[in-house]
Amino acid sequence: MYSLTRRRFALGALAWCASGRAQPTPEAPQAEPYAYATHENALLWAEEAARRHGLDAAWARQTIASAWFNPGVQRLMRPAAYNQTSSASRNWRAYRKRFLTPTHLQTGARFWQANHAALARAEAQFGVPAAAIMGILGVETIYGRNVGKYRVLDALATLAFDFPQEHPRAHQRQIFFARELAHFLVLCQRNRLEPGQPEGSYAGAMGLPQFMPSSWLQYAVDFDGDGRIDLWNSPADAIGSVANYFRAFGWRPGLPTHYAVQLQPQADLRALLAHDILPTFSPAEMAALGVTLPEKAQESAGPLALIELQNGDPARPGNEPDYVAGTENFYVITRYNWSAYYAMAVIELGQQLAQARD
Repeated sequence: MYSLTRRRFALGALAWCASGRAQPTPEAPQAEPYAYATHENALLWAEEAARRHGLDAAWARQTIASAWFNPGVQRLMRPAAYNQTSSASRNWRAYRKRFLTPTHLQTGARFWQANHAALARAEAQFGVPAAAIMGILGVETIYGRNVGKYRVLDALATLAFDFPQEHPRAHQRQIFFARELAHFLVLCQRNRLEPGQPEGSYAGAMGLPQFMPSSWLQYAVDFDGDGRIDLWNSPADAIGSVANYFRAFGWRPGLPTHYAVQLQPQADLRALLAHDILPTFSPAEMAALGVTLPEKAQESAGPLALIELQNGDPARPGNEPDYVAGTENFYVITRYNWSAYYAMAVIELGQQLAQARD
């Protein structure tokens, strides 16, 4: 039922942006913060969002009027900032070092010890290993140490109404953030949150697991049983919510996330990488294309994807890419963040923490 509302709002947001009503005012983007109380298009959007989601229109308008344009948020979404981050993340060895640090491992060990009962219960209830949950929480926020300091209301309003138009996907991204802003209003109403108080990432992600508002509404659970969902202060709620998210996207209990592989000289990389991280090949098909799989992978039920992890310039000696065969569970992790590098960091951090406990 809620997903239907989501689709309807997405279509409404598309029409709203196409009409020009959700586009920045002529003088935007501005170099200095300004209140959206002066942005009539934003206030009209608030009334329309309230109508679509059954919210009080006056409250929605007042809430958006209290939001502020944040130039720092806009700057971080500009193509230059995005491209710098994107190119840096194409080196697996460098990317891995950012998340398998002594701080991650020591903080993770303490977090696991303090929350072992909730992790075990989540694994039993949702079928998602504790290590996978720990990997997500560690990569996202180092177990709550870095949950973000941007006011979520300001971040989402900035990206909904003043998204940088030089971005190659500005139109689609603006629609996305307008939708998330509407979900944030719904979230605040449902959970009796003061809209100006929640803080998160510059993209509006919140809490230990960094859920966007739409993900919070769909997948977050009250795992500590106190009658409310609190992803900032309840580790149990964060643990259960990540596990529920994975289950909703098709996590298969007992299936490994990936297998080690060896490429034969005749391997058809073009064909093997054509589907990116989407599991497509049977073990036999992958073998026919020049990939040697371990015996366990050959018996695996379900499709596989060849995952390429670059290590900088491949023309330089020692920078050859790494390859693994990703399963459907590997793909589930990428539904959290659509990056093979991210998924491998989550997996390896969780594995190291599990090995340390064993």
